[in-house]
Amino acid sequence: MPEDKRDKLHIRLHVYDTEISVNVPREDEEFYRKAEKLITSTVNAYQAQFKGKMAEKTILYMALIDIALRYMKESARNDVKPFNEILGKLTSEIEDGLKKQ
Repeated sequence: MPEDKRDKLHIRLHVYDTEISVNVPREDEEFYRKAEKLITSTVNAYQAQFKGKMAEKTILYMALIDIALRYMKESARNDVKPFNEILGKLTSEIEDGLKKQ
């Protein structure tokens, strides 16, 4: 267990208007920093457009949906399952063709 703590790094993130103190794996620090910037810039964009027109909580949820939507689209774009299925079928057909020769 003490080894786990050595692999963790204590960092402070400034996410939009809040300071958050977190323990993160050392190898993930860069991702946390990038996430901090993404969240802050997205919320700032929505705040600039809707401040005074919508409740802050609603604006935060809109930013959250925006980021989640980007993630879902990227995940779908990187889905290799259909390609693996096609490659499996092609491999079977090639193997069957070679057996017939």
